[in-house]
Amino acid sequence: MADLTFGTLLYRYFFFGWLFRDVGKGDRFERSSAWRHNLQQARWLATYLRRWLVVGGLMYGLGALCETLLQAPILSAFFFVPMAVSITVNTVIGTLMLGFKILSGPL
Repeated sequence: MADLTFGTLLYRYFFFGWLFRDVGKGDRFERSSAWRHNLQQARWLATYLRRWLVVGGLMYGLGALCETLLQAPILSAFFFVPMAVSITVNTVIGTLMLGFKILSGPL
C-alpha cells in the first residue's frame, strides 16, 4: 500500500470495484472460486455505504446552505449533483448487498 498514489487511494476509498473478481470468466472452478472471494469481500460494502451516506449528507447540507443562506442556486447545484450521485451509488451498493445474500452463485 505504500507505493500507491494519492489518486489511487482516493479512488479505492470511494469505489469498491477493485475488491471483487469477475465471476463470468474461466471454467466452473474459477467462477466458483471468484464467487466465494466476492462473498468474503462483500463485508466491506457496508463501509462503502456509510461513506457515501456521509458524502451525500454533507453535499445536501452544503447545497441547502448555499440555497437558503447565500441565495446562490447555481452554486448549490455543485453540491446537489454529487448528492444525487451518492443516492445512485448507495442504491447500487444496497442491491449488491441484497444480491450477495439472496443469490446462490454461478452455475
